[in-house]
Amino acid sequence: MTDNELLLAISNMLDPIRNDMQSIKQDIQEIKTRVKKIEITQENEILPRLNTIESCYTSTYDRYKDNVDTYESMKQDISIIKKVVAEHSEKLQKLA
Repeated sequence: MTDNELLLAISNMLDPIRNDMQSIKQDIQEIKTRVKKIEITQENEILPRLNTIESCYTSTYDRYKDNVDTYESMKQDISIIKKVVAEHSEKLQKLA
């Protein structure tokens, strides 16, 4: 085989590889485009909504955390009021 024949044979073997590489390059470009769209969607839609949800939960947590002591105090007060009302009801029953 001459050098030209060898080069031609090698070139013929490389043609399918070149075609495959071109197809792979197109696939990679499509993937890059899709990833870019996903990143933009995350940045413009998902992250702002997550921040809003986080803010809502954080403020709610802070309100409840700050009022836990008040809640316990109110429970005790209500318990005392129930006892007093029951006692007064008994006294009123006896008077009637």
